[in-house]
Amino acid sequence: MSIDTSSNQTNGLSMDLRSLERLKATSGKDPKAGIKDTAKQLEGLFMQELVKSMRATTMSSGMLDNSATDMGTNMLDTQLANQMTGLPGGLSDIIAKQLERQMGIKDSPLKGVGDLKMGRLQDDTSTSSATSTTNGSSTAVDDKSLSASQRFVLKHQDAAKAAEAATGIPATNILGQAALESGWGKHEIHMKDGTPSHNLFGIKATSDWKGKVAEVTTTEYIGGVARKVTAKFRAYDSYEDAFKDHAKLLSQSPRYSQTVAQADTASGFARGLQRAGYATDPAYADKLTRVINTTLRLQKTVT
Repeated sequence: MSIDTSSNQTNGLSMDLRSLERLKATSGKDPKAGIKDTAKQLEGLFMQELVKSMRATTMSSGMLDNSATDMGTNMLDTQLANQMTGLPGGLSDIIAKQLERQMGIKDSPLKGVGDLKMGRLQDDTSTSSATSTTNGSSTAVDDKSLSASQRFVLKHQDAAKAAEAATGIPATNILGQAALESGWGKHEIHMKDGTPSHNLFGIKATSDWKGKVAEVTTTEYIGGVARKVTAKFRAYDSYEDAFKDHAKLLSQSPRYSQTVAQADTASGFARGLQRAGYATDPAYADKLTRVINTTLRLQKTVT
């Protein structure tokens, strides 16, 4: 006896907006769990069809085939499909993300499940997670489904836009430099007590600096050779203050006047900073250009 499940599978794979609304209505207090189960079922149906098609194209029927062997083959195919279903990073994850987008669900559980919307968050230096408005909606900067680089962009993009308004330098260039100098926030300069300095741009504390100071070991290129040295860096009360001070440095110092004038492109901005001596790394301009371009791509994925 052979089992023809093609019609049932086709019906199962056909999910229109009404199906999504029914799923949303029955998901209860944990809509993501319902989506995950649905995505896994869809992946299972797809994998069964895939295995069935592979067997049909690679194996021909023989004289010994009968209803019993057909049933055994179908059972084996189903078992194989089940083993291929639900793997991390597999098709079910992609399906789940698509369903979440269509249903307007980004993270759960959340307050007010009935009013879930997709959106973004920005930095609030007084809390570990905060809210912001992008396209009229909000989400968590610490969303684990986002990469560390994406979360960095979300966290600081508003401060970068404010710096753009003050200097005329594109926010992407400013954000890219913060990403390069801090390793996407992973290598931020810290104070002696371990608290953050909020200095994302590696700005040194020269004799005219009257604010807080963080003294750390850093790498400087002396005569083209990398050396470890102890240096003093400026420290701020918030990341917004760091962006403001960076904007003031570039826009008001004659040293960086040409940098600002050429900041309309990533490469022009990067080369201007290197010529002005912002960093001693001989490859600084190339590195910064690449990071700015990466930042631009990341902005498109999170806004």
